[in-house]
Amino acid sequence: MTEIDFAQLGTYERYKLMASLIVPRPIALVTTLGADGTVNAAPFSMFNMMGEDPPVVMLSVNKLQDTAQKDTATNILRDKEFVVHIVDEAMAAAMHRCGDRLAPHESELDHTGLTATPSQSVRPPRIVQAPVAFECVLHETLETPSRYVFIGRVQWLAVRDGLVDTEKWRVRLQEFFPVGRFGASFYINCRERFAIEAGEGLAAAQSGVGSTAIDEM
Repeated sequence: MTEIDFAQLGTYERYKLMASLIVPRPIALVTTLGADGTVNAAPFSMFNMMGEDPPVVMLSVNKLQDTAQKDTATNILRDKEFVVHIVDEAMAAAMHRCGDRLAPHESELDHTGLTATPSQSVRPPRIVQAPVAFECVLHETLETPSRYVFIGRVQWLAVRDGLVDTEKWRVRLQEFFPVGRFGASFYINCRERFAIEAGEGLAAAQSGVGSTAIDEM
């Protein structure tokens, strides 16, 4: 094994190693509102679910080198509201372009051709093209020297028609194709899937045995 003492590494080296080894990561495309009402949309891969009672998600936003901060952080700190969208293959290219540097008064939705629609419980709008949108209010903020860590409490969920069975409360995973962040500038899809049943080995799972289980988790 190659042994690495993190105390001997700089911030950039630690980031490169962690961001390329802790993969794949789900991507949150986050909408917020600027002070002038401009809709901001920005992608973040340091994101995940934290729990269900209360229903909370975590979003980590890096601080910039100068005194300014990212529009997403500014808007969340001020308004304490945001919407997290899960990105699928169809909108992956637009999501990536939302990472372009724009002036605060320029909307990434206009820049990419994505479409806004009103949310149900918060002021920032949802994105029509996204298969999943979690409307969140700020639950707690953690701060490190390099990042703001926003913990959002989910108020409302909107999903693409047909994606959720609302009688069994199961997601039809066979119809869900999100993308994730891999190392460096690479992304990954999730089309090659396998299920591992109790008492079965990986070989059996990869051969398709028990494949329906992953469709109904």
